[in-house]
Amino acid sequence: MAGSMNKVILIGRLGQDPKLAYLPSGQAVVNARIATDESYKDQSGQRVDRTEWHNITVYGKQAEFVANYLHKGSLIMIEGSLRTRNYEKEGQKHYVTEVIAQRVQGLDSRRDNQGDATPQQGYQNQGYQNQQQPRGGQRPAPQQAPQYQDDDLGPAFPSEAGGMDDVPF
Repeated sequence: MAGSMNKVILIGRLGQDPKLAYLPSGQAVVNARIATDESYKDQSGQRVDRTEWHNITVYGKQAEFVANYLHKGSLIMIEGSLRTRNYEKEGQKHYVTEVIAQRVQGLDSRRDNQGDATPQQGYQNQGYQNQQQPRGGQRPAPQQAPQYQDDDLGPAFPSEAGGMDDVPF
């Protein structure tokens, strides 16, 4: 359908350590949850904080990046699209809405990381750039972050094969 859009951008914190799994095809996958916060004033003028949990699914090299370099509590940016699926359990039909990640970026600053030298950046359209340098007294990261280029990942969905030339970043 022309003129429609399914785009989600979330910035939040991982609610659990990502667990890497592999599909039968050999493709890497991470399923996780991120929390976003919002606040508003209720009718009496009191500030109310609300946390919303979002299911995310990350595939391919981005999934490996998330599993290897991010952890519970990491600030993360996810750009992707919404998908709804359903399943039946004990005779009840359940619906799940999740964000299928097309772009992932870790947003923690180095000084926010305690004990681990986690890269500050993730996959971006310009490629992954690892600017990581361990601070004094910290152990270095166990492995160098992979260098990602757009062509390495390919389109997340066949409809995106035309590219993203009109995206300003």
